[in-house]
Amino acid sequence: MPKLKKYELKNMNVAQLKEKENELRKELMKINSQIKMGVMPKNPGNVRTIKKTIAFIKMLIHQKKKSKEVSEEKK
Repeated sequence: MPKLKKYELKNMNVAQLKEKENELRKELMKINSQIKMGVMPKNPGNVRTIKKTIAFIKMLIHQKKKSKEVSEEKK
């Protein structure tokens, strides 16, 4: 999976972000199972990138939900 750009993620809505997070989690599980079986993954540094991207997606989801709540309170 190619590295996702932050501006691409920022332009997604919450549903798309959750879907992307699920895809990344599945890929991370696949890589972790390869490591546990003793097979070296194609790109071992990819684990760190995937974890950071998942964290960034979670932060974006939280921010978007928070801003939605604040805008509803002002109305």
